Amino acid sequence: MGSPFIILLYASDSAKAAQTASKAYQLVDSLNVIYSDYLPNSELSLLSKTAGDNQFHSVSPAMEDILKKSVSASEKSDGAYDITVGQLVKLWRKARKEKQFPELKSLTIARQNAGFHQIILDTINHRVKINKPEILLDLGGIAKGYIAQKVVDFVKNSGIQSVLADAGGDLATGTAPPGKTGWSVGVNVPNSEELMQKLVFLQNKAIATSGDMYQYLELNGKRYSHIIDPKTGLGLTHQRNVTVIAPDGATADWLATACSILPVKKSLKLIRSVRGCELLIAEIRDGKILKWQSEGFGSYLNPEN
Repeated sequence: MGSPFIILLYASDSAKAAQTASKAYQLVDSLNVIYSDYLPNSELSLLSKTAGDNQFHSVSPAMEDILKKSVSASEKSDGAYDITVGQLVKLWRKARKEKQFPELKSLTIARQNAGFHQIILDTINHRVKINKPEILLDLGGIAKGYIAQKVVDFVKNSGIQSVLADAGGDLATGTAPPGKTGWSVGVNVPNSEELMQKLVFLQNKAIATSGDMYQYLELNGKRYSHIIDPKTGLGLTHQRNVTVIAPDGATADWLATACSILPVKKSLKLIRSVRGCELLIAEIRDGKILKWQSEGFGSYLNPEN
């Protein structure tokens, strides 16, 4: 995944806790081998190489599950979340490294080749076909949250209920630590002219944050985020920090990505359409920090912090 992975748990039996944590990290490693776009022999990388060959290819249950969730997320977000933008992501990674704008012709071709409708799922026979050649799959907007949730589910099924999994900042939680009302997680909340870190308290929920605070390219006074708009092929130019609370990690992850891309009104509408989700958006406009949040987000904030 290219991100640190941390597992916290509370258990009365230290030996069982250590054994469970060890197995949970093995689960993380096994899923990373499936979903990584950095490993040339990962299942994801090998599947991308079949794009355009007009054949269905068998996939593992883990791959089929995340592809189904990803296509569903694309449909719900009207394509704002799209795992077929891998070529665009690759071009912008190179651009940030070289500090120069991607070649326009390459951007145009990559954008034209993308589109989640090109992924054909045969769920009866557990097979997948990618219609267009040159499509490169990228699970960066869902895999971390998905894996964090799988770890929490595994630990809970092992008999330990109080657990938190942190996949590079995308968190999934079990029940609260002993004597606590929930797992405390820091989020950036706008207050007047600055972002203040406050705590939200979660149990059996997930949280993901998306924004361009650290990963962006600045050229000719314009800032391009690492988050790509599938419709334009460009990095986002608005400065926005998005936090999503959801029933599971995968949902929190893809919603945070989609709500970084969609206009604010559409983001709030999308959140209302997905059961059990809450949203906080902070956006810098003309030097001022503006805030929008869903109706229930405030209930997770500690009023004293």
